[in-house]
Amino acid sequence: MNLIKKYIAALYLSSRFYLVMGFCIVLFVTAFFLPQFFSAVKTILLAFAALVLIDYIFLFILSKTPSAKRITTDRFSNGDENKVEMQVRNNMFFTVDMEIIDELPPQFQKRDWRLFHRFKAKEQKNILYTLRPLTRGEYHFGRIIIYVKSLLGLLKRRHNIEAGEIVPVYPSFLQMRKYELLSQTTIQTEQGNKRMRKIGHSMEFEQIKEYVRGDDIRSVNWKATARKGSLMVNNYTDERSQQVYCIIDKGRLMKMPFGGLTLLDYAINSTLVLANVCLQKQDRIGLMTFANKMGSLLAADRKPIQRENILQLLYNQDTAFLESDYEMLYMQIRNRIKHRSLIVLYTNFESLSGLNRQLNYLRSIAKHHLLLVVFFENTELHTLSHLDAKNVEDVYIKTIAEKFEFEKRLIVKELKKHGILSILTPPEKLTINAVNKYLELKARQAI
Repeated sequence: MNLIKKYIAALYLSSRFYLVMGFCIVLFVTAFFLPQFFSAVKTILLAFAALVLIDYIFLFILSKTPSAKRITTDRFSNGDENKVEMQVRNNMFFTVDMEIIDELPPQFQKRDWRLFHRFKAKEQKNILYTLRPLTRGEYHFGRIIIYVKSLLGLLKRRHNIEAGEIVPVYPSFLQMRKYELLSQTTIQTEQGNKRMRKIGHSMEFEQIKEYVRGDDIRSVNWKATARKGSLMVNNYTDERSQQVYCIIDKGRLMKMPFGGLTLLDYAINSTLVLANVCLQKQDRIGLMTFANKMGSLLAADRKPIQRENILQLLYNQDTAFLESDYEMLYMQIRNRIKHRSLIVLYTNFESLSGLNRQLNYLRSIAKHHLLLVVFFENTELHTLSHLDAKNVEDVYIKTIAEKFEFEKRLIVKELKKHGILSILTPPEKLTINAVNKYLELKARQAI
């Protein structure tokens, strides 16, 4: 049974084989009408059979199984391009063509992934490709399948190389590294960085130093100046250990997809980046999730391990298909968060009536904390509202899209009227806008 599996089951006929065989059939049909060519056609057929036999001997008798290994990172970053490397080696003493198939996880839905490479004798190649996962969770890789052909190219031999592994996909930690430089007191724009003007200055004392031109003369320490005999000033630094909580809504509206990712995934990726920036600024960062019932809770802390704790907590979060309970959220915030904090609420409102149902709870939260509501522009509606109307139906669709877009702007005004900060952002710009707002509030010492 093993011999049959080794020498017959792994045998495949190539397209070149079928082309040559078809050519021989045409010759035999021609020889039927022209008998004088029959002996020449038989000679061609025997030569073809001999080449097939030689090809079989090369692939099954004289060959060695190629070696292949897949090299991945310990975990993938959701929504980003992740590099995967394959090391493939030709262990044979002659040149071959290889068709390489990597059994990718079913989440990618790639049924036609294959690579074609020519390998010289004993040659090894490192093949790089990238994968962009769009959901969090475990991704199961399968075997590496290699079809080997000699230069004759009449037959193929299949080699199955066991390379099964599980790679977890976490929230976008690559974005977290990308925005680490934003932990300085700058605001990122598409054109570059601009420094935020501080309103007043912090009272967090750092040191006494000698006066240099440009120092604030209001910070002169006259006692130190008298003792030192030269002008001395107090130096202050940004206040630290301020408390920031990211609260993620997992209700049905966060299931909406944009660019392959759900709004929840955008919120999770943004939370991870914002948490990293807060830790860089020495603030304490906490996390809370909710939907129709309370989800996970992570108390605010500024220890380095907090970054990994947040990553692990966000790994398995998923949306519910029910309405979110803001009354329960308010009660949980009152019971769990005792000190005044910056609360960044990632949610979504599609209409003004949807906001009004929850507005009383948001106002109650804003009485005790600095509340920042982050919700999303509907980019599809934005596209529809800017299309040229060519008929009555297009006019109707354009009008409805503009109406919903206008309601989003009304939501911003309604929140502002009640002293609640807000960010209305396209999903793809969520991270940068959230980090910018945090740095702005930090520079203004509003926290």
